[in-house]
Amino acid sequence: METIYLCIVIFLFALAIFDLVVGVSNDAVNFLNSAVGAKSASFRTVLIIAGIGVFVGASLSNGMMDIARHGIYQPEHFYFAEIMCILLAVMLTDVVLLDVFNSMGMPTSTTVSLVFELLGGTLALALIKVNQNDALNLGDLINTDKALSVIMGIFLSVVIAFFFGMLVQWITRTLFTFNYKKHMKYSIGIFGGIAATAIIYFMLIKGFKDTAFMTPENKVWVQQNTWMLVGCSFAFFTILMQILHWCKVNVFKVIVLLGTFSLAMAFAGNDLVNFIGVPLAGYSSFIDFTTNGQAVGPDGFLMTSLLGSARTPWYFLFGAGLIMVIALSTSKKAHNVIKTSVNLSRQDEGEETFGSTPIARTLVRISMNVANGITKGVPEGLKDWINKRFRKDEAIIADGAAFDLVRASVNLVLAGLLIALGTSMKLPLSTTYVTFMVAMGTSLSDRAWGRDSAVYRITGVLSVIGGWFITAGAAFTICFIVALIIHFGGTIAIVVMIGLAVLSLIRSQIIYKRKKQKEQKSETLKQLMQSSDSDETLQLMRQHTREELTKVLEYAENNFNLTVTSFLHENLRGLRRAMGSAKFEKQLIKQMKRSGTLAMSKLDNKTVLDKGLYYYQGNDFASELVYSIARLCEPCLEHIDNNFTSLDAIQKGEYGDAAEAITSLIHDCRVKLEANNYTDIVNDTKRANELNGLLSHLKRQELQRIQTQKGSIRVSMIYLTMVQEAQNVVTYTINLMKVSRKFQTENEL
Repeated sequence: METIYLCIVIFLFALAIFDLVVGVSNDAVNFLNSAVGAKSASFRTVLIIAGIGVFVGASLSNGMMDIARHGIYQPEHFYFAEIMCILLAVMLTDVVLLDVFNSMGMPTSTTVSLVFELLGGTLALALIKVNQNDALNLGDLINTDKALSVIMGIFLSVVIAFFFGMLVQWITRTLFTFNYKKHMKYSIGIFGGIAATAIIYFMLIKGFKDTAFMTPENKVWVQQNTWMLVGCSFAFFTILMQILHWCKVNVFKVIVLLGTFSLAMAFAGNDLVNFIGVPLAGYSSFIDFTTNGQAVGPDGFLMTSLLGSARTPWYFLFGAGLIMVIALSTSKKAHNVIKTSVNLSRQDEGEETFGSTPIARTLVRISMNVANGITKGVPEGLKDWINKRFRKDEAIIADGAAFDLVRASVNLVLAGLLIALGTSMKLPLSTTYVTFMVAMGTSLSDRAWGRDSAVYRITGVLSVIGGWFITAGAAFTICFIVALIIHFGGTIAIVVMIGLAVLSLIRSQIIYKRKKQKEQKSETLKQLMQSSDSDETLQLMRQHTREELTKVLEYAENNFNLTVTSFLHENLRGLRRAMGSAKFEKQLIKQMKRSGTLAMSKLDNKTVLDKGLYYYQGNDFASELVYSIARLCEPCLEHIDNNFTSLDAIQKGEYGDAAEAITSLIHDCRVKLEANNYTDIVNDTKRANELNGLLSHLKRQELQRIQTQKGSIRVSMIYLTMVQEAQNVVTYTINLMKVSRKFQTENEL
């Protein structure tokens, strides 16, 4: 029996290593977003500074893992076997859940996931214990106050961080403007002093509060001399920043990099519990059991020892810090999560990651009405003055950056201050929530959410916020179920759950790699959005258009064939899959048109006049091709779903042969478009005309059947619809090839 629990403890530490990796991948956005988004330094330099902060924070942490020891459950009422069941369920759930969010590129809170996993696992075992022992109740077994405080922290973090991010950025931008280098002669010293002082204050209150050298005496001294420290820091850093400015050093870069270090250090020092707290609690429980509890067995030894706090040995902290630094440097998923936050807060327009939702559209409409109402009462002179301070065309933004250094500085300084304030007031403000919502608030104040992009940005923000709540619900539910399975299933269930978790992680990695391979093909679009030369833009647009239209033809080939085959064989599942693909492809087409229009604005007037029409025609034909297949699929799905009479053998044979020829035409066109080869377009046009002639003949035959009243009218109607949409597919495919040739080649003839 002891061997089994030893294996569980070893496995918990193995999961902890993976949890450190996925945890850093998720939380890297907290301290890298601003520095990466503003290009304050090379990505390598930013990673080095953040890595040092992570390592220092992890190594100096005193390892107070109380939340995993007695923060949610009351250990004096739980036996060793029950505690190990809860802890194993928590770790299995945590690594899988965080990996799923990282793969989607969605930042979430490791604190929330840990708390609600502990709550779910504890509730599962508590219900069993209450059912077996009438003397116990849930209040004796579960500390619900912690979970409720985290929920309140979510609301506080979202509202407070967004509001103050918006307010402070508006004031800062009004002071410095987008052309900040013209307005920083003396104000930069004061601003730098305030920012650096805020960062130092943040490091003292949040970053170092749980480190090994912060003894109770030192904490008391810091609390008693806080204002003296703040005043001295402000005076020192104001003078220092002004001197640095006179020495031609960009003070904003210094602030951003200093803020990155402090946030990274605080993250590692305080969030380390989310990654290794559970395994350490399991390790401590195992040591206590083997020392004192073997006489009564794992089902009779109460874990009262977990009521006390424990200090983690330095080698655990050192190893955890090293793993976190390696993960930060090598994790592609960390970069993926950072990209989501940066894209939602970037200053200029571009390819939008998220679509449009009714809630986002309503919020934009309400906000515009409120803004218009407020501006009516503002004097025209004041409005003109404010608008001059917010001229985005004067923005000093590094090449390839999403926003400028002013906003990056505000993001880091304000996030640090709010987290420090929340800590001093004992409010459970999440680092993830604060940093993300501050970034969203500052981007709104900077007018980065224009009328053409606001609805997509708001959709993205709502998606991320929704993901936070989904994290809590999913963590609680999954861990609850896993704990029950392990408790009742014993060793066999443990092996099965571990196997399922490993398979889930492997599957997640495979899906993620496939996803990244697909995204690599869109690198052309990134270059396109950064290009400023018209000739280069045209060549990139041609390459990007070939890539996108090739995907459209690939979709058309596969989904047309799937729709027809499923209908002829009365395969309802295939038709539903085809309909789902059609809806998804429509969204991709809209996104393709948006990004294409933005790219077209980078071309000179002559090129737009020469090639613009062909580009838009190509997009229109691609859109009509997708919608034709959707119009073909929808009645077919309805027909089969209602179990209506199928086509007769003659109709199936005739249409099946025509559909096979159409699929072949689409395939050949796709191959030629991808290779940019239009030499045989005359023969392709001839094939298309012959196919349309054949389809017209099938249409006339069916009309004759209707006149002679042979067969079902309902069947004839669906058949005619299929023939008509097949003609549209052929027409739009060949027209797409024609206009693509004109856009792709210098010679339009």
